[in-house]
Amino acid sequence: MNRVLVIALLGLAVASAAVFKEEEYQLMFGKFMTQYNKKYTHDNFFYRYTVFKANMDKITLANKQKHTYKLGMNEMGDMTHAEFKATKLGYNHVDRSYLRSKNTCATPNKKIPASVNWVTAGAVTHVKNQGQCGSCWSFSATGALEGAVQIASGTLTPLSEQQLIDCSTAQGNQGCNGGLMDDAFQYVISNGGLETETGYPYSATGPNNCMASGTMASTCTGYCDVTPGSETALAQAVAQQPVSVAIEADQNCFQFYSGGVLSDPTCGTNLDHGVLAVGYGTYQGTQKYWYVKNSWGASWGVDGYVLIAKDTGGVGECGIASLPSYPTGASTVGGKAKKPARKH
Repeated sequence: MNRVLVIALLGLAVASAAVFKEEEYQLMFGKFMTQYNKKYTHDNFFYRYTVFKANMDKITLANKQKHTYKLGMNEMGDMTHAEFKATKLGYNHVDRSYLRSKNTCATPNKKIPASVNWVTAGAVTHVKNQGQCGSCWSFSATGALEGAVQIASGTLTPLSEQQLIDCSTAQGNQGCNGGLMDDAFQYVISNGGLETETGYPYSATGPNNCMASGTMASTCTGYCDVTPGSETALAQAVAQQPVSVAIEADQNCFQFYSGGVLSDPTCGTNLDHGVLAVGYGTYQGTQKYWYVKNSWGASWGVDGYVLIAKDTGGVGECGIASLPSYPTGASTVGGKAKKPARKH
């Protein structure tokens, strides 16, 4: 550890009901800074250290309880709970029950497989990171479209979240201030497609001026809203393809999730985060789970994924069965889209 950092840490005197000795906190914080390449100014160093200590205590005390999941330190360890909620979520929950009722698709009436994993099937791109931008909805939407196109064509292409952030305001999305997956699908339909992640790279800002070139990689012709409040209907949909889902993710059990099956009464149903259901199965032969891809980077959770308890009744654990949706008629696009992107 840097000598200046050691001296600074040894000079700190913090009175609290600590779980660890001060020297242990200092060592853990030094490792945390190195692992996540954290840089602090002289003015905010002490504050971030105290926030880290409080989060470390929460994680340690929670793991001493008999949960079906474990918590662990991650790159959000120096963020307060308020900062986490303000920057890592972004699903703007509005009442669309009437519109959804008119857009519900019939699911195949066939036996649901015991387990599904679209990651191992090759229909899921790398885990991405939304950064400090409330753009989770865009990552959920691109993930669903990426999977649908791969299943239809055999081609897996990372698509542009930034294009959705910058260009889908007319559909109701608000960039880093939040949005909806259905509105993102509607933009793709209206625009004639979506560019690649490389062609329109992510900046974690916006909405900015729409810079879509019109050279699209993938598109869809429609989208379906899964029957709300039915984990059976959700399983039928996920058996077909990856599905966009909204959950409540603003609690400590989600912020620092690191393994096991997430089942906790604090993980409520106030939807605030868009993620991607990419499968389901049974953990250690007993616990049913939904396999969910997040957009907080591969260092969060289990390589960027979370196992959320399945078949818990109602709208499901964390509200996962509340408002699922997925694109239909997905395909690759060659050349320019028939309808160019609208400039805002």
